[in-house]
Amino acid sequence: MKVLTLNFLTCAVKTCKASNDSFPLHPKDAELAKDGVEINPQLLVNVLPRIDWTALRTTSTELGFPALPEQPPTAEDLTSDEKMLQELHTLLLETQMLEGKLVCGHCGHEYAVREGIANFLLPSHLV
Repeated sequence: MKVLTLNFLTCAVKTCKASNDSFPLHPKDAELAKDGVEINPQLLVNVLPRIDWTALRTTSTELGFPALPEQPPTAEDLTSDEKMLQELHTLLLETQMLEGKLVCGHCGHEYAVREGIANFLLPSHLV
């Protein structure tokens, strides 16, 4: 599961739907891998407005990456700053969570991640 994907996931427990704490899900005991993906600056420029920057900063820090800036970079920043472009590319598109858990900040429910796939099936009492 790519780090980019984590930016779009929220807790599926019914009682968490109204809580802001259910997003982002927090990685726990994460085993990371790096995939070699060719850099595509235009993809990053296009996806950046769709990313919840605050959630990405949280996830990045929890995974042990250097802190991201307070504000998201603009398209001009990405096209002119090769280092920032490479760091975002590495974080979002090359870093993959192979094993571990995703934990809801509201209810504490843990979603297992195995072989890069998160199990979002809930027990019947949580649906």
